[in-house]
Amino acid sequence: MRNASIFLGILFFLLVGSSTIIASDVLTMEESIRIALERGLSVKSAEEEIKAREFEERSRKADFFPKLSTSYSYTRLDRDTVNDARFTYLSREIFPLETYAYEFNLTGTQPLFTGWALTISRELASLGVDTAKVQKEITIQDLIFDVKGTYFEILKAKKLENVARQAVEQLKAHLRVSQAFYDEGIIAKNDLLETEVQMAEARQDLIRATNRVEIAGSVFNKLLRRRLSKKILIKDILDYHPVRLTLDQCMERAELNRAEIKEVSLNIVSAEKGVEFSKSSYYPSVSLVGNYQRKTTGEVVFGEADPDNWTITLEAEWNFWEWGKTRHDVASSRAELAKTKYLLQEIKDNIQLEVRETYLFLRDAEKYIHVARKAVDQAEENFRMNEERYKQQVATSTDVLDAQTLLTRARANYFNALSEHNIALARLERAMGMGYEKGE
Repeated sequence: MRNASIFLGILFFLLVGSSTIIASDVLTMEESIRIALERGLSVKSAEEEIKAREFEERSRKADFFPKLSTSYSYTRLDRDTVNDARFTYLSREIFPLETYAYEFNLTGTQPLFTGWALTISRELASLGVDTAKVQKEITIQDLIFDVKGTYFEILKAKKLENVARQAVEQLKAHLRVSQAFYDEGIIAKNDLLETEVQMAEARQDLIRATNRVEIAGSVFNKLLRRRLSKKILIKDILDYHPVRLTLDQCMERAELNRAEIKEVSLNIVSAEKGVEFSKSSYYPSVSLVGNYQRKTTGEVVFGEADPDNWTITLEAEWNFWEWGKTRHDVASSRAELAKTKYLLQEIKDNIQLEVRETYLFLRDAEKYIHVARKAVDQAEENFRMNEERYKQQVATSTDVLDAQTLLTRARANYFNALSEHNIALARLERAMGMGYEKGE
């Protein structure tokens, strides 16, 4: 008894442990989205874009500080050239050409005024960082919608696979009854063949339904960056979720939340800065330049020269005539600004249309769910009645097959309606600019 108790305890532990492992392998919508966001290459690419823009901003800030540069050169002339250039001065031979020369320069440049070009350039770089962050938000919202849509596609495919399997089982039962009636000589051979043909078609439908499950699962695994053939275990949440928001409320949320509007708005600010940047060419640029030079030579003409030299220079440069180049650049920037403003209005119009279409489609899907659910109940009762009548031989095999076809179609329509409703809801959330955190 003691050994038996130990064995049962171990068996219970294994069963409970295995069931826990299996339960933990079932993915919820939340877990699926989290995994996709952690592993998604599009999100990682967007993050790298943000880093690139941040480094670009730092680079623009560095333009405000002094720049140091250095150079070193060495020159040597052949001896014949030096001898040919010699002459006598006060009974002394002079070599005016240097046999060799070493020159070292260290230069520091501090920009003092650039027509505000450096300031505008830094502001443009900062706007680039903000734009990259908004683009990441768009990428995340798109990925979330893709995961949600694929999630419901898998659930729909599995439901339709079950419908196809139920059709096969129902036809098997009907085929057994028909075979018995045929063996008894109650029905003709044609009735039996009709059932067998419909059975073959139902099996083909089941094969296609199973393939659709596999394809949807592969797409889902790709989004989660998993092996494409990995088995899919997800929580069944295919149900009706009523929407309490009105159309006007949905449009207001889209106006406030859509990252695409934020992105183009930032592009407008950047275009305005671009106009100011083009205007900076109207102004002169002023810089302070400090230079240290050390130069030594092989020969000097009159005594020894000081090898060290220091200079401080205030440089001003102004391109006051370039055949209208700056004016044309400013006009081009203004045209880009106007184009971006038109684009913003067009995007707002498209978003309003997208929200309206999605909302109306969602409402239609809600109505169709109730109709489809009622049709399933009616089709099930119709099939049951025809099956019973056929067993009593007051209905034909064709009546049963027609009822079974009607039932299969009604069930498929119901699950299609549920899936379309949930996908439309996810699309509406995306149209309103609501990510997973906001949408749930």
